[in-house]
Amino acid sequence: MYEPLNRTMLTGFSGRLGDMYGHKRLFMVGWAWFAATSFLCGFCYNWNVMAFSICRALQGVGPAICIPNAIALIGRTFPVGLPRNLAFACFGLAGPTGATAGAFFAALVAQLAWWPWNFWILSMVCLMVLVLAKLIIPNETPKSPRSSNNSRFDYLGCITGVSGLVLFNFALNQAPLVSWSRWYIPTTLALGLLFLAAFIHVELHLTSHPLIPLRGLKAVAGFALACIAAGWSSHGIWAYYLYLYLSQVRGHTALLTAAQTSPVALTGVFFALSTVYLLRKIDVSFVMLMSMTNFLIGSLLLALMPLRQTYWLQTFFSVLIMPGAMNLSFPAATILLSSAMPREDQGIAASLVATMVNYCISCGLGFAGTVHRYSLVRASEKYGVAGPLMPVAEGDPVETEIRATAIRGPWFFAVGLSGIGVVVAGWFVVGTVWYRRREREEKLMERTRARGEQVEKYQGKRSQAKIKNDEMNQREIIARKRDEERERQKL
Repeated sequence: MYEPLNRTMLTGFSGRLGDMYGHKRLFMVGWAWFAATSFLCGFCYNWNVMAFSICRALQGVGPAICIPNAIALIGRTFPVGLPRNLAFACFGLAGPTGATAGAFFAALVAQLAWWPWNFWILSMVCLMVLVLAKLIIPNETPKSPRSSNNSRFDYLGCITGVSGLVLFNFALNQAPLVSWSRWYIPTTLALGLLFLAAFIHVELHLTSHPLIPLRGLKAVAGFALACIAAGWSSHGIWAYYLYLYLSQVRGHTALLTAAQTSPVALTGVFFALSTVYLLRKIDVSFVMLMSMTNFLIGSLLLALMPLRQTYWLQTFFSVLIMPGAMNLSFPAATILLSSAMPREDQGIAASLVATMVNYCISCGLGFAGTVHRYSLVRASEKYGVAGPLMPVAEGDPVETEIRATAIRGPWFFAVGLSGIGVVVAGWFVVGTVWYRRREREEKLMERTRARGEQVEKYQGKRSQAKIKNDEMNQREIIARKRDEERERQKL
């Protein structure tokens, strides 16, 4: 839970640093850091759990730097339209395919070799990507003088924002371990909220170059971020507790667990590429509604799943459906924010989406951890079991039932979160339809008014021309009469 938090802390301003110093440079720095810390994590078998947690937290700095700058590179390289949409879709499909490949190879190495080799192999892969990035990604040409102006970084916003995010998230994720009754849990939660309030004030009133342009965010961007918050919070709960369920309740090995979640790669590719087509045919609000519906259905299938049911029913269909939620929402939100911001602010747009995704996953898991703790206590009391549960390998049917019942609590919480996402998306769809209808009516009225003005103008011109013609005719008649009179007088 803390590794996503650490990604969130740095993701919030690494995109802004990319706008200042160059996205390619920051992208390469992220991969170098990722390689070094992954290599270090492999040696944690000699140390304690605290040292391993610290190394894992440091490891999260690498992706935090890479992700927003990778999105910004796409936004700056590809023009608005089909090329950019396709590039963002490919970026989105890397999520489920990468997660599947990582889970499979990590389980394979852990079962057949030694788990530290996962981190050492990852370090070697990071170095390979670093070299390829240096050779393949084109160098950037600064387009704005602020790209090299260090004084315009929002340090006050960074301090207040990061402090608020850390304190608030620490309280959420520590409470399931020590309970909410500990004095420092509500204290850090309140301090986190105060720092976040200070961050909003700084971004709105005290800085000219904010980390998050709150003053410039439109209602459409707010809708997209609200859907991302609700949907991805439920997704983190769905994924984490699915792995727990398969390994601790059904007793599967790590390799079998990875195999049973592998269909997300295939459907993830399908949904990611279909986003490009959908965004060309329908409004982004309808795409978001489809995504939130997938989040809801995927979580509901697991929450209502019987203990002894075969994998090929609700579990399998939930694994098939959930990539549609991920790969419809993330590219749609990224495309929306990227198109809404200027080229030199693509790092801010990328940071905003990536920060929301990672932070909401971490916060969702914090809330779900509290739900899981109290669900486990109630399930244990229901079945008359006191004290800690036996190891999973013992296979006690009563304790297996307790574990299954406890995990359903977080899944139902995920259903509630995704339900909120459906309501928000549905409300925005209704608002979009109403707005589009009103916009069409206003355009029709404007065209009608313009047509009327043109007709009046044309009729006015015709009237003026007719008056002139009548005057000319009258003059000609008078002139003719005068000429005739002169002729008669001569005769």
